Amino acid sequence: MTTISEATGHASPAPAMSGFERYLSVWVALCIVVGIAAGQLAPAMFQAIGRLEIARVNLPVGALIWVMIVPMLLKVDFAALGQVRQHWRGMGITLFVNWAVKPFSMALLAWIFIRHLFAGWLPAGQLDSYIAGLILLAAAPCTAMVFVWSRLTGGDPMFTLSQVALNDTIMVIAFAPIVGLLLGLSSITVPWDTLLTSVLLYIVVPVIFAQLWRRALLRRGQAAFDRALARIGPLSIAALLLTLVLLFAFQGEAILRQPLVIALLAVPILIQVLFNSGLAYWLNRQAGEQHSVAGPSALIGASNFFELAVAAAISLFGFHSGAALATVVGVLIEVPVMLLVVRVVNRSRGWYDRRRSAT
Repeated sequence: MTTISEATGHASPAPAMSGFERYLSVWVALCIVVGIAAGQLAPAMFQAIGRLEIARVNLPVGALIWVMIVPMLLKVDFAALGQVRQHWRGMGITLFVNWAVKPFSMALLAWIFIRHLFAGWLPAGQLDSYIAGLILLAAAPCTAMVFVWSRLTGGDPMFTLSQVALNDTIMVIAFAPIVGLLLGLSSITVPWDTLLTSVLLYIVVPVIFAQLWRRALLRRGQAAFDRALARIGPLSIAALLLTLVLLFAFQGEAILRQPLVIALLAVPILIQVLFNSGLAYWLNRQAGEQHSVAGPSALIGASNFFELAVAAAISLFGFHSGAALATVVGVLIEVPVMLLVVRVVNRSRGWYDRRRSAT
């Protein structure tokens, strides 16, 4: 979605949002319509697709997820980990919000809204699955789109790059334990074998593959690297949209029976985004960090690696699950909510800087 680093490890300027990124919610809405219609018109075809799996991994979706994830991981420069010490306070706040607050606050909000406040309006048999999907959505920080959000707030590019590299490193180790812990605390059975398989397939192996590919491209020069990203970018977008069409083809009946489900699932996601971004932004101000650091720190704490969440939800609970639907709701509201956060961060810069001037 944006080229972020050069062979030397320095961040290159990221462009503003592309047309696809800006209207992501529109494309997702179209995928809902197309997917539901296709599922109603050709149910046998989608049932056949659903049966193409090995060890609970759906082969067509697994391939699509790889096409989505690898281009994003290709942009991450792990050499940027050496820059972490330059803004250690902002980095510490980022890690605290992303790993000690964000997954747990989402689990709490899911318990409050899904298990209690909205339980009467949701399918009783899917409550646990919805909660699981929301937990999966919150357990992985954003990998690619955060560079766009950072650019729109005038964020420090090297801080943004280093925090993404560090979060991705932690995600390899912490994603499965945190998801397993929160599912267990929510009284949801943890399929550990499938969870660990998902982490291996959709985090560990893609990270290794992307980094090897990245090094091979950079040996041919930055221009070759940029051209490769430009070529594979549309493939990543197409894979995302096709995955959503497949998902909504399987979810069509449930959505048609209870169309309010998507709106109800959006409520805890929206609250969680605003709470975590606000917390990170305020903590950076209290710590005396620069606004160019506070912005990216707040934005990565609010945004999600929804591609990974969708993949894990499908692997763990299946196409028909409430978990898969809950993760897709995160995709649906990602852009409008994050643009709102960007606007708040930009408009409050004067308030933020007054605190730093006073100290």
